[in-house]
Amino acid sequence: MDSSTRFRKGAAGGLGLALAGLALGLTAAAHRSPAPRGIESTARPGVEGEARAGYVFQPLPYAYDALEPHIDAQTMEIHYDRHHRAYFRNLASAAEGTDWEGVPLEQLFARMSEFPESVRNNGGGHYNHTLFWEVMSPDGGGAPPRELAARIDRDFGSFEAFREQFERAAMTRFGSGWAWLSVDAEGRLFVSSTANQDNPLMDVVEQRGVPILGLDVWEHAYYLNYQNRRGSYVEAFWNVVNWPRVLELLRAAGH
Repeated sequence: MDSSTRFRKGAAGGLGLALAGLALGLTAAAHRSPAPRGIESTARPGVEGEARAGYVFQPLPYAYDALEPHIDAQTMEIHYDRHHRAYFRNLASAAEGTDWEGVPLEQLFARMSEFPESVRNNGGGHYNHTLFWEVMSPDGGGAPPRELAARIDRDFGSFEAFREQFERAAMTRFGSGWAWLSVDAEGRLFVSSTANQDNPLMDVVEQRGVPILGLDVWEHAYYLNYQNRRGSYVEAFWNVVNWPRVLELLRAAGH
């Protein structure tokens, strides 16, 4: 049986694949959608989206300076147009001509242990950053919607307890990585952190589930503005969290 057939047969297996296909808009249809014509007028003119090897580099949904003063425009431009775009292009280059070209990333993540480190790093980097841009907004911050707040209270005891856990996950991640809020297979919310570009969908991490909120704690995400003050960056993040989008992702996960 060739590996492309194994991917299709394996799609129903592994934790959360029934959920993961809904999680981000990085489903098969999204992966195979036409190339974006370019960044919308709210972003820097001349920066374009891309589509290659069945994967899509989406336009940034807001201007580079839209999240200031919490995340500065120069950091956003470098982070999106250089770091994220590099992950996307490296993923596309690795995928072209293979039997997994265009396979949804959620399916690859469920079998991540079978792939080279380069696919793990670049596939994760593309997926993680796509989620990161979605869960921030110039109109973000404040309290979560009532439905999401109730789920947080149920699973963490209070929003304050959740925030404390999330901040601890972000602050204690040694070196580079991510802090996550995810939904497990039983529909419970949990906080975790992962190294490098790993995420909770991958079969190489301890706690698996569908991520609905992620915070990038690589230094390139904050160093220009915050230098070594990761804690200040983590605190500022709460001012731009797009809670309505987090709720949409929770609903899409089917719980």
